[in-house]
Amino acid sequence: MKLTRLKIVTKTERYPIIIGSNLTSSVSKIFKLNSINFDKCLIVVDRGVPKKFLSNIKSSLKNKKTYLLFFNANEKNKNINNVNKILDILLNKNFSRNDVLISLGGGITGDVSGFAASIHKRGLKFINIPTTLLAQVDSSIGGKTGVNSKYGKNLIGSFYQPSLVVSDIQFLNSLSKRNIICGYGEILKHSLIDNKKFFNFLNKNLKKILNLSSPFIEKAIYESCKIKKKIVEKDEKEAALRKVLNFGHTFAHAYEAGLGYSHKLNHGEAVILGMKTALNFSLRENMLSKSEYDLVVKHIDNSGLPSSIKKYFSIKDLNNILSFMIKDKKNNSEKVNLVLLKKIGKPIFNKQYSRKKLSLFLKKFLIN
Repeated sequence: MKLTRLKIVTKTERYPIIIGSNLTSSVSKIFKLNSINFDKCLIVVDRGVPKKFLSNIKSSLKNKKTYLLFFNANEKNKNINNVNKILDILLNKNFSRNDVLISLGGGITGDVSGFAASIHKRGLKFINIPTTLLAQVDSSIGGKTGVNSKYGKNLIGSFYQPSLVVSDIQFLNSLSKRNIICGYGEILKHSLIDNKKFFNFLNKNLKKILNLSSPFIEKAIYESCKIKKKIVEKDEKEAALRKVLNFGHTFAHAYEAGLGYSHKLNHGEAVILGMKTALNFSLRENMLSKSEYDLVVKHIDNSGLPSSIKKYFSIKDLNNILSFMIKDKKNNSEKVNLVLLKKIGKPIFNKQYSRKKLSLFLKKFLIN
């Protein structure tokens, strides 16, 4: 059980991220080593998680009172109704703030569970066991929780840091190639906003990473977590610097919402398309050089990653996309806040653009 450990230190919480292989049978020991003590736990389980991993965890926690809630994890179920289902169990079983809610699943499961933990008795211990690459490198770190509404993605939520994150690489072997690509989108984003050396590593070793080859996948996860750790520690609640983590996401969230959060486009695929859109906008605004733009776009286009926005949208979808962009939670006026790129590793945030300017840009982007 070889472990890599990162420590997140924010104003509200200090917690470790444990990265390793075959960790599920030892969660009780990991909890104890990290001073996580409790009598009762509720495990919210994504139904897509292989049963053997849940069995390992239950066996490891055999001396604890354990309750289970199975969850169909998709964007449509990321809503307040499913938060209420979690709260019903916590309240009915009289969970105290010293008991634990455990998320066993991907980012959607973690977001819903974390939000429920944040509002149960104003804060219940929360442990995140992310089972997807996307969750391991992004959503499990930093304390963002929340649910969607008919008005847009993640508009209801809170900042609530976990007490512990346990990332077992063995989960990744059960994922589809599409799901791995979904997570890779966030790894690529972290390299683009912070570290060209890391981007060059990804560019050189992409196929090995997507094939989960060791030690390349471990390094990609660790370096990605390290970048997010650095940003979250400096700006826990997205007052300034943390906004750079939204590179590509304003477009991406609008693309997801525009398709009604359907299976046609998962979050990571939307982020890749959103980054490609933001890169193109950065180029048109004379911020990003053509050579660096071509380098990143070639990486996306030649690697089997989603690359064509026209596969999902046409000009008739333009007003719908723009309406979701304007409702984005990062905006504080009628203008849209975007994170753009000056060069690889140098993002620009708090750039505001009018609906008219974005409309003209997207018309060209959707046609060309």
